[in-house]
Amino acid sequence: MADNQQTPVSMQRRVLEILDRGKIDDKQSRAADTFLAFLIVANVIAISLESVDSIGSKYADQFFYFEIFSTLVFAIEYLLRLWSSAARDESQYKTSIGRRLEYVFSLNGLIDLIATLPSIISFFIGDMDLRWVRVIRLLRLFKISNYNSAVQDLMAAINSERQSFFAASYIFIIALFIASALMYIVEQEAQPEVFSSIPESMWWALITLTTVGYGDVSPVTVLGKVIGAITAIMGVCTVALLTGIIANAFANQLAQRRAIFEAEVTSALSDGYISEEENEQIETLRKRFNMSEEHARAVIATLEEEREERDT
Repeated sequence: MADNQQTPVSMQRRVLEILDRGKIDDKQSRAADTFLAFLIVANVIAISLESVDSIGSKYADQFFYFEIFSTLVFAIEYLLRLWSSAARDESQYKTSIGRRLEYVFSLNGLIDLIATLPSIISFFIGDMDLRWVRVIRLLRLFKISNYNSAVQDLMAAINSERQSFFAASYIFIIALFIASALMYIVEQEAQPEVFSSIPESMWWALITLTTVGYGDVSPVTVLGKVIGAITAIMGVCTVALLTGIIANAFANQLAQRRAIFEAEVTSALSDGYISEEENEQIETLRKRFNMSEEHARAVIATLEEEREERDT
C-alpha cells in the first residue's frame, strides 16, 4: 500500500527531471530537451515565413497543421510541468498546490502559458488579428531558456555586478533627461514639430546616446549641434561602461568556473593519480561548464606539472 502511495510522487519527480534541463548522463531528459528546443526554433522559423504573403498563402494548410501539432505538444508540456511541479523539493512551499502555483506565476511558467494560450484561443475565435497572434507566438523563443543556460548566465552576470550596472544605468538615465531637456530648450523654436516637448526630444536623445544615429531627427542650430556632439560623446562613454560591466561579469563567471574545475582536479590529484570515478566527475563538470576537451586537458596537465614540481 505504501509503495502504491509513493508511485505518483516518483512519477512526478521523474517527469520533472525529464522536462527540466537534462543532466549529462540522463539520455531521456537530454532527448526531450533536444526535441522541444528544435520544435521551438522550428516554430519561430514557421511564424516568420508565415508572415510572408506569398509563402503563407501557398502553404497555409501546412502551417496550420504544424501549429496544431506544436500547440498540442506545448499544452501537454505545460500540463505535465504543472502536474510534476508538486514534486519539486527545492521549492519554498511544502504543499502540492503551493508548488504548482509557484510554477504558474514564475517567469518560465508565464512564458509557457503565454506561448500556448493565444494559439488555443485563436482556434475558437476566427476573427482575431493574426499579426498579434504571430507576435505572441514568437514568445515561444523564450521557452528555450528552459533547455539552455544563456539567459540565466546573462541574468547571473548582471546580478553579480548589479551595483555597478545600476550605477551606470543611472548615469545613462540622467544623461538622457539632461540631453532631452537641453535640446528641447534650444531646438523647440527652430523645429517645433520634432522637439515639441521633453518626452518628444527623448527619442533623439536615446538614439544619440546609444550611438545608433538614425538621422531622422537632428539639430539645426549651432548650440543644438554643440549639445548633440556632447551627447554623442557621453553616449559612447556610458554605453562602453555598460558593455564593459557585462563583459567583466561574464569574464568573472568564466574565472569562477575555471577555479571550481581546477579545485576538482586538484582534489582528484591529491593521491597522485586520477581514478576512473574521479575522471567521470571531472568530465561531468567539464560538460556542465561547456569547456572544450583541449582546455580541460591543458588545465589537468598544468596542475599535474605543478604537483610534480612541488613533490620534487
